[in-house]
Amino acid sequence: MAKKKLAGKITLTATVRKVFGKKLRKLRYEGIIPANIYGTGFKSTSITLPYKDFLKTYRLAHSTSVVYLNIDKEEIPVLIKNIQKHPVTDVLLHVDLRKIDLTQKVVTEVPITVIGQSDAVTQKGGVLLTQMPKLSVEALPQHIPQTIEVDISVIKEIGQEIKVTDIAKSTVYTIKDEPTKVVISVIAHKEESITPETTAITPEVITEKAPGEGEEVAAPVEAGKKTETGKTPAVKPGTTPAVKPVEKKEVKK
Repeated sequence: MAKKKLAGKITLTATVRKVFGKKLRKLRYEGIIPANIYGTGFKSTSITLPYKDFLKTYRLAHSTSVVYLNIDKEEIPVLIKNIQKHPVTDVLLHVDLRKIDLTQKVVTEVPITVIGQSDAVTQKGGVLLTQMPKLSVEALPQHIPQTIEVDISVIKEIGQEIKVTDIAKSTVYTIKDEPTKVVISVIAHKEESITPETTAITPEVITEKAPGEGEEVAAPVEAGKKTETGKTPAVKPGTTPAVKPVEKKEVKK
């Protein structure tokens, strides 16, 4: 089901642009958006649009309603096609407008609007997935719907789908997408495991001891000097006893 078109004619005033390149920064700072008009059999034209006026127009027309552009006393019907925004500030930087012939059909993308409630979601805990947020539509410019409504109340069970072929047909436009494509589906909710990992990390085991490893080692004692027990420590054969280095005394000259 298509949402009704907006009543009234949407108009916007534009000016032929003679500024390009780095100078466009100044225009944007002054609240003016650079734009281009293109179309079949139409010479591409560079224009400027008042920022605030364009925002109001876009909120009404989006990319589906005809906008009548007034330039030098000439009225040009266009569709808003591409909008370039700043990646950080989201400010509009540039707009592309497609000049159209009101007597010729055009193909454009129309967003869907989900309506109704699905028992598979509200009663059986299913998860609603929108597989196709937009549909490709062919129609005369003035008959392009602003949005296409999809009623999900027909989905009663988890696993059911709504395909392009299931959407109500219209007498003024045609959906061009493949009939077998899934628009909306309901799938089972999958519980994610929240149990923390408890597997202990196996410590590294050393199977061979290095020579002398694990044996208690006594502090070095000067050769021939008795310990607190009054005994002179034995020296293992083949080893050198620790000897306290001899301090050098400074000789006065």
